[in-house]
Amino acid sequence: MKAKQILKLLKVVTWIVFIALCIKTGAMIISFFISLFVHPEVASNLYSGTDLSEIYDYGKWYYIAMASLVIVLSGLKSYLFYWVIKMFSKINLAKPFNQNVANLITKISYVAFEIGILGIISNGYAKGLMKKGLHFSYDGNGAEFLFLAGIVYVIAQIFNRGLEIQSENELTV
Repeated sequence: MKAKQILKLLKVVTWIVFIALCIKTGAMIISFFISLFVHPEVASNLYSGTDLSEIYDYGKWYYIAMASLVIVLSGLKSYLFYWVIKMFSKINLAKPFNQNVANLITKISYVAFEIGILGIISNGYAKGLMKKGLHFSYDGNGAEFLFLAGIVYVIAQIFNRGLEIQSENELTV
């Protein structure tokens, strides 16, 4: 496959993931507010099997904190894919090293870092609640996003160096 075809395929896949994450985040927000103000039973299925009903029964503020962490994490993942979509729209294969793409890659690494830190915080909060005897479904972890952030940041630095070399070559010619 040519690079342009692969780029188009990745752009389509990224859009699909972005839309799915936005739907997930929106559904979680709606379910959260319904569980708070209309039917507390909705806390048993916040989204796709995320059961926080035991936390809700334990204490409303614990539930609000845990659900907020889960929703913000989902929103940040959507935001990450928003920046990836912007990056794919700015890539020019004829002249791949440009400042816009380098800045977008750096932003992607920062958002991945934020997701990693918040994931670790939410995982620690979930473990603290589980030590209190609560049992609920939560699959959050941030270590992989910290690793992703490091890799993407290194790629951003390589991209910046490529940009420097490209501008030096343009001045030479």
